[in-house]
Amino acid sequence: MAESFNPGTVWRPFGTFSQVVMGGDGQVVYLKGQVSLDQEGNIVGHADMKTQVHQVLLNIEKLLASMNGKMSDIVSLTQYTTDIRQFMKAGPVRQQFFNEPFPVTTTVEVSSLYDPELLVEITAIVEIPKSRFSRPKNTTPLHD
Repeated sequence: MAESFNPGTVWRPFGTFSQVVMGGDGQVVYLKGQVSLDQEGNIVGHADMKTQVHQVLLNIEKLLASMNGKMSDIVSLTQYTTDIRQFMKAGPVRQQFFNEPFPVTTTVEVSSLYDPELLVEITAIVEIPKSRFSRPKNTTPLHD
């Protein structure tokens, strides 16, 4: 199981993130960056950062559920946004999905995502305890 750590030698986290997360002996999973698309591939929350952040985190939650994972299994997030100020106002949305200990988080403002209507993309590294992990049946090996 991964563990969170906030040493007193650097600044204290001011949001839903930790300074350090150390891996354990679970199954490590890397999630592709998720954007605000519904199951049919339609953009959710046109020009609405909070709605898009909610949809992105909901998509991540659904991906994790397909392997018996939980949001609390996330050890690291990288967040890309086209408007850092609006993204920072979406903190309460993140709080709906995360409890302490929080994953480590990096947030970067970018000029654009692949569709100009998308405002945020989030990727995650996850460690699901082996006792709970369930390998999906429709996987394809990346290497021979």
